[in-house]
Amino acid sequence: MSDYNPFDTHGAPSWLELMTTDTEAAKAFYGELFGWQMEDVPMEGMTYTLLKNADIQFGGLMTLPPEAEGAPPHWGNYITVDDTNAMASKVAALGGKVLIPPRDIPDVGRFSVIQDPQGAILSIISYFEKTHC
Repeated sequence: MSDYNPFDTHGAPSWLELMTTDTEAAKAFYGELFGWQMEDVPMEGMTYTLLKNADIQFGGLMTLPPEAEGAPPHWGNYITVDDTNAMASKVAALGGKVLIPPRDIPDVGRFSVIQDPQGAILSIISYFEKTHC
């Protein structure tokens, strides 16, 4: 068996996240569609819903934050990186844009939202030690 862990492996997809205008409707839809389990977790100023499949956490959903005002509901992907700050600098050097500069998610990790030169958006994250399942 491999020691591969997407939360510890640079370049690995590690988390899915839905930002939506109606979290209750989203929970009902995806719970019924895929049979996902949901666990609401209170966070500073909001409730974050952890998504689980066969009791394994793989993502979350939340209300669109104020900085995403005007954006439609959408799924985002997080890619694990060794150093979020260094990768954000590399994005700019490669012709991409840093849409949200590196910042911490308390008790989770340091993330940034980036855009490639063609306009596709992706999140990168360095997880804090032992914050994942």
